[in-house]
Amino acid sequence: MHTRSTAITAGITDMLPLLVGAAPFGLIFGALALNAGLSPLQTFGMSLLVFAGSAQFIAVSLLAAGVSLPVLWLTTLVVNLRHALYSASVQPHIGHWPARWRYLLSFVLTDELFAVFDARLRRDGDTPTTRWYLLGCGVAMYGTWLLATLAGIALGQQVPQLRDWGLEFAMVATFAAIVAPQLRDSPVLVAALTASACALLLRGLPYKLDLLLAALFGILGGILTETLLRRPAGELQA
Repeated sequence: MHTRSTAITAGITDMLPLLVGAAPFGLIFGALALNAGLSPLQTFGMSLLVFAGSAQFIAVSLLAAGVSLPVLWLTTLVVNLRHALYSASVQPHIGHWPARWRYLLSFVLTDELFAVFDARLRRDGDTPTTRWYLLGCGVAMYGTWLLATLAGIALGQQVPQLRDWGLEFAMVATFAAIVAPQLRDSPVLVAALTASACALLLRGLPYKLDLLLAALFGILGGILTETLLRRPAGELQA
C-alpha cells in the first residue's frame, strides 16, 4: 500500500508544473462559457463529462456562433483525433492492463497527462506501480480542471471581463513546454510544422475551420512521415 501511495504522490508531483498552465485555462473556460450563454451547471457539466480543454473552448465558440450540432461534433472530433495518436503511443506498454485501467486512461489522457505519462513509460516501462502513477496524474489534472472551471464560473459572474486578462498565455506556454521535447522525432516535427503553417495560412476561416484543417493536416503529415520512415530502404528506392 505504501508503494501505491508513493506512486500516486509521484504522479501528482510530476503534474504540478503543467497544472500551473491548465488552471488559468480552466478559469477562462468557465467565464467564456457563461458569456456564450451556458448556465453554470452546463458549464461545469461540460468539464465534468468532456474534460478536453481545447475541444470545450471550440465547442463553446461554435455554440455562441449558432452553428449546427453536426458541424460542432465534426470539428471537435477532428481536433481530438490527436488523442488516437497518444493512445497508439502508449498502447504497447499498457495493452495488457485490465479494462478498467484502460478506460480510466482513455478518459484522463489529456495533452499534459500524456506528456508526463509517456515520459514515465519511456524511462521505466510498465512497472507494478505504473497504473497508480497514472492515477495520481489523472487525479491531479482532473481535479485541477474542475476546480478551475468552478472558479471561472464564480469569477465570470462577478468579473465579466476575466477573459480579457491575458491568462490564456499560461496555456500557450504549457503547450510549448509539452511540444518542445517531442520535436526531436521527425513525425512530431513534421506534424507541428504542418499544423502551424496551415493555421497561419488559413487563419480567419469561419466556424474555427482554420483550427480544424490545421489539426487534420498536422495529423496526416505526422502519420505520413512515420509511415515513410518505417518502410524498408529498398522499398523507398523502388
